[in-house]
Amino acid sequence: MDSNLAADLAGLPDLLTAARDYAAGVLDGLDERPAAASRPDLAPVPLPAAGVGAAKALELFRKRWAPGFSGSAGPRYLGFVTGGATPAALVGDWLTGTFDQNAVTRLDSSAVDLERETVGWLRSMFGLSDAHTGTFVTGATMSNTVGLAIGREWLGERRGVSVARQGVGALGEVSVLSGSPHSSIYKALAMLGVGRDQLRTVPLLPEREAVDVEALEAALAEAAGPVIVVANAGTVNTVDFDDLRAIAALRERYPFWLHVDAAFGGFAALSPAHAHLVDGLAAADSVCVDLHKWLNVPYDAAVQFTRRQDLQVSVFQNSAAYLTVPAGDPDLFHLTPENSRRLRALTAWFTLAAYGADGHREIVERNIAAARRFGEGLATVPGASLLSPVRLNVVCFTVDRDLPALLDAVARSGEAFLTPTVHRGVPALRAAFSNWRTGPADADRVIAVLRELVS
Repeated sequence: MDSNLAADLAGLPDLLTAARDYAAGVLDGLDERPAAASRPDLAPVPLPAAGVGAAKALELFRKRWAPGFSGSAGPRYLGFVTGGATPAALVGDWLTGTFDQNAVTRLDSSAVDLERETVGWLRSMFGLSDAHTGTFVTGATMSNTVGLAIGREWLGERRGVSVARQGVGALGEVSVLSGSPHSSIYKALAMLGVGRDQLRTVPLLPEREAVDVEALEAALAEAAGPVIVVANAGTVNTVDFDDLRAIAALRERYPFWLHVDAAFGGFAALSPAHAHLVDGLAAADSVCVDLHKWLNVPYDAAVQFTRRQDLQVSVFQNSAAYLTVPAGDPDLFHLTPENSRRLRALTAWFTLAAYGADGHREIVERNIAAARRFGEGLATVPGASLLSPVRLNVVCFTVDRDLPALLDAVARSGEAFLTPTVHRGVPALRAAFSNWRTGPADADRVIAVLRELVS
């Protein structure tokens, strides 16, 4: 055994204590850590022939790389839609690495059963039916990809072919309809061989990012054969919601696979004041929910739900003499692109067990309150204006200034991190509130920074 490896094994308790103490210090200072760090100009160094051992590697990391890491787990990182890691989720993440389970089969471990329990908790939290089975994946992009892959197989079933066996060419023309699809939908269609150009955007309601259901019905009437409809439960710019129940009702007249991208908007189900936004989610054939956003578990974790696990197995089954057959409740390597994967469910299990539905409801509602406070505070920022009502946890606004320069100045201040967008042709900024640490006081601090920078 390598001498450094042997020494680290012998001193493992002390190494873990040192890592714990360092991590605790980082977390203790997270509130004041720069939300966006300036990256040091570091050239790559060659791989060392002889290592230095874990203790010195930790010290090397602290000095060389940690200063360039952002405070993305902190309360004023408002870029993209980024959560943090609740204390319980962090415990789960450390134990995920400790047990190092390849969570795909029941042959040697209860890890798959833990994932099934966690999926059941999430299914209940989002108001889905017992008919919806679920599986953990890396993020919303992969969740959307899996859901659309199942939808692609459903199209084949309607046309008497199996895409999984015969290839996507057996399908012929494919139509995918959506109002305000996330960019990951286009990416998924490219990966699945359906093609980005097969997505047809449907007109939206006036001044909204929600699809016009009458226009969707007209598009369905024009389509030659069954199609895939991608509905949105929370758009990225304005967190707008399609009328899921009205869309699902169209299936009485037109055959289509209903996939709902509820990556973070699905968490509206936790708030009694906002649950109506996802009314009808249980009617979906497949659903995407991203967990490293508003569930506040570490990257990477999402879940994919579907009513047609049989078609899911048709797409993703993995056959080999040493693997279980995909019968009954199949092992997980029959359900997603991965044959090997970490036990992502453990972080979600820990945070759900620790704080329950009520604890996560409080996070969601506190974030919504912070977003609304931020939206109201923009009235005190010269040149700032909302581009959409604050419906949930994302504030879409613009400022009558050089926006790239303003974004850079906000990031360099260390107080906050925001991301740019374009809404209805207007260059804009997004502030997304989804971290369990974030509250109204953080909204006030970011407003104060903006006011100072534009005054």
